[in-house]
Amino acid sequence: MAWWGKALGGAFGFMVGGPLGALMGVAFGHNFDRGMTGIGQSDWKGSGNQDRVQAAFFTATFSVMGYIAKADGKVTRDEIRLAEEVMRQLGLDGEMRESAKKLFNEGKSDDFPIDEVLDQFKSELRRRTTLLQMFLEIQLQAAYADGLMDPSEEKVLAHICQRLGIPLVQLKRMEEMLKAGFGGQRQASSGQSSLPDAYAIVGVEKSVSDADLKKAYRRLMSQHHPDKLVAKGLPDEMIKDATAKTQQIKSAYELIRESRGI
Repeated sequence: MAWWGKALGGAFGFMVGGPLGALMGVAFGHNFDRGMTGIGQSDWKGSGNQDRVQAAFFTATFSVMGYIAKADGKVTRDEIRLAEEVMRQLGLDGEMRESAKKLFNEGKSDDFPIDEVLDQFKSELRRRTTLLQMFLEIQLQAAYADGLMDPSEEKVLAHICQRLGIPLVQLKRMEEMLKAGFGGQRQASSGQSSLPDAYAIVGVEKSVSDADLKKAYRRLMSQHHPDKLVAKGLPDEMIKDATAKTQQIKSAYELIRESRGI
């Protein structure tokens, strides 16, 4: 993959600069200057470039995951294990998982520049709202990996939403979906969900009309379609999560349709 090879080769940090460039340097074993901008070299076109977006998404995802884990003042062995489980769910292995672990550890540091990282991440993604949503979903998956949401984690997630321009109501909607098993192991392992969970996953009330149910389903499928997400900048190696989620959405929708006889 292009961005991964460039990261290993040391090109990214000099070209991206800022806190994300510095984090890439740690993750991929290069000595980048935190203050460098370096944009304008080679054939890149600055923020919005596909390779840059993929690198920024990967880097921000796992470093911020570490920051959230530290939200309550400490990181336990269980939290580290759960973070590694999320990495496994996302389909990471080999060098990518090792780089993700390094980024997770950077996020745990006392001087992690969370606001600067989020600001640069938002700038790199430009208006790719579906990627911002996927980023937040992954952070929620990590926070809920043990089945609980610590109040300090909830506070940090709210701050992340504010910084990225994501409405809190959207965070709450995602939280309800996750509680119903969306993106987690409970539904994925059984291949089924209960009818109340199915409504929560599709993000509608039981009283919703058939027409609005269909609209909600189509919107969710469009937001999570693996090919569309990769085209917008989701790293190919993380497509496993998006694929599993589309299957969960389909299964939930079919269960609701069956219950309604439509």
